[in-house]
Amino acid sequence: MDKNSITGFLLIGLLVFAFSWYNKPSEAQLAAKQRYQDSVALVKAGQQRIEAERLALEQNIADNSENLSDSARQAVLTAEFGSFASSATGKNEIITLENDLLELRLSTKGGLISYARLKEYSSLDSLPLILFDERDDSYGFTFITANQRVINTATMYFEAVNKTDNSVTLRLSAGDNAYIDFVYSIQPESYVVKFDINQSNMGRHLAPNTSYVNMFWEQTMRRQERGKVFEERYSNLYYKFVADDVDYLSASGDAKETFTNRLKWIGYKNQFFSSVLISRDGFGASVLDSRFLKNDPLYLKKFRSEAEVDFNLANANPASFDFFLGPNSYPLLTDIDKELGGDLELTQLVPLGMSVFRWVNKFLVIPTFSFLSKFISNYGIIILLLTIFIKMILMPFTYKSYISQAKMKTLRPEIQEINAKYPGQDNAMQRQKATMELYGKAGINPMGGCLPMVLQMPILFAMFQFFPSSIELRGESFLWAHDLSSYDSIFSWDAYIPIITPYFGNHISLFCLLMTVTNIIYTRLNMANSAGQEQMPGMKIMMYGMPLMFLFIFNNYAAGLSYYYFISTLITIGQTYLFRLFIDENKLKTEMLANAKNPKKKTGFMARLEEAQRLQQEQVKRQQQQKNKRK
Repeated sequence: MDKNSITGFLLIGLLVFAFSWYNKPSEAQLAAKQRYQDSVALVKAGQQRIEAERLALEQNIADNSENLSDSARQAVLTAEFGSFASSATGKNEIITLENDLLELRLSTKGGLISYARLKEYSSLDSLPLILFDERDDSYGFTFITANQRVINTATMYFEAVNKTDNSVTLRLSAGDNAYIDFVYSIQPESYVVKFDINQSNMGRHLAPNTSYVNMFWEQTMRRQERGKVFEERYSNLYYKFVADDVDYLSASGDAKETFTNRLKWIGYKNQFFSSVLISRDGFGASVLDSRFLKNDPLYLKKFRSEAEVDFNLANANPASFDFFLGPNSYPLLTDIDKELGGDLELTQLVPLGMSVFRWVNKFLVIPTFSFLSKFISNYGIIILLLTIFIKMILMPFTYKSYISQAKMKTLRPEIQEINAKYPGQDNAMQRQKATMELYGKAGINPMGGCLPMVLQMPILFAMFQFFPSSIELRGESFLWAHDLSSYDSIFSWDAYIPIITPYFGNHISLFCLLMTVTNIIYTRLNMANSAGQEQMPGMKIMMYGMPLMFLFIFNNYAAGLSYYYFISTLITIGQTYLFRLFIDENKLKTEMLANAKNPKKKTGFMARLEEAQRLQQEQVKRQQQQKNKRK
């Protein structure tokens, strides 16, 4: 290892050390984090203790029910739960709220939503799509009473009062006209459930210094789709900071994060559906946890959130929330965002890619897709028209690319002469310089053929993100594909095959196969139009290998994506043959010869490229002279 390499490694090490030292938390931050962790641990211990005592108490009452009088039983409950004794036992009742889109079932035990069904969607087995039920979802709030007892609402019994067609109030009584109300309401044609916590005369029953309560929310994410690989990839725990962007926990494995900054909402996201809890005043310090459920045929991940919620006893409505329980539809989430304040960024639940790729989807693909869907019900036809529309936009650049390739093709004999004149690796610089001089005289920009590809790349990557996350394609059939949001299997098998099954899958997707074939055809056609391919024989193998890689990569992807790439490549092949009919290559060569006789001053890219080559040749020459001197 030479001196420069050692110096470089030392500098890198110093930079890493300096960055780590600069970003380490302060003593105050560490102390605040420790206080919060101690608080969370205390609440957890209290919750566990109260639940254990509750179970033991209920068992004791059950075992001695014949020996205990009603007054004695009430005395035991009062000793344990204080003024909440009357709510410590009871019977779980189910109350139903629904509109045209949602069916909700609320349980009086815990005062929570224990069941949510989306009426307009079905599961992968064509059964009603249940977002969650009492086995999958639970949430509650922990209150500290005036006598320092811990009350967890999830274990208490509420009473249903003020039931109407679109709202219900579940009341947790503390006696003497003191109570905590959970008020749920839904509007027609809405996926939003408003959830308000009201209180009356609770100042003497809760700890006098109460300024916040601890909330927990856990959910086991159900499988809803056929393709588990992508459903698992797109299922994650999302959150938004009050004064910052949307983020999410790591999707590649188990993850847990502690935040002291306030959060605006917490979302449990599936590939196409989400449960989002939005706090109108924001959540305080919080802990978010995501766990994989490996080898579970029914569930994907388990999410849990714990957060502080502001709770002012002087306010009759100390806390308010909104539940979003519905599909990850970009237009729908845009409308809900406006309805609830305009700064929620709920559309981030739809993974459309980063920066420029998201812009392409947001301002081009989605508006076009939504416009066409107003008039056409077949999404296969919509994808076809969308593809044609995009290819028409890019057609002028594609034409320019073909002209550039055709010009270089006509110069193939001259390029072969240059290769023969400067053979071998030692003459690579001279060969490249002579080739660039030839292009310059003929008026060819060697980068001209790359422009359409550069312009198409954002669209290709945008589509790569759009189709697997577009709920509009879910369950939509086209030709042999039964679901454009999943793979279109024409042949499948059950046996596990090492390497093949984990990466390729136990099926063959026809649209993916067609996409691969058309890419091979286009590669052959494109290479036939290129000049100088003889000097890069390894390039031919790589160019043909890429479509075969696509076969393995896209076999598990959405059929809509493979169908789009197939149609797009097919149109490009058709454009190539169409250009051939109208472009006279002999005429192009005549024009280039005329340009060579009257060369123009080089500007722009060609001038910079030749100057870079000149400087590089001078540097190589100086290095060679220094080597000769040392000899």
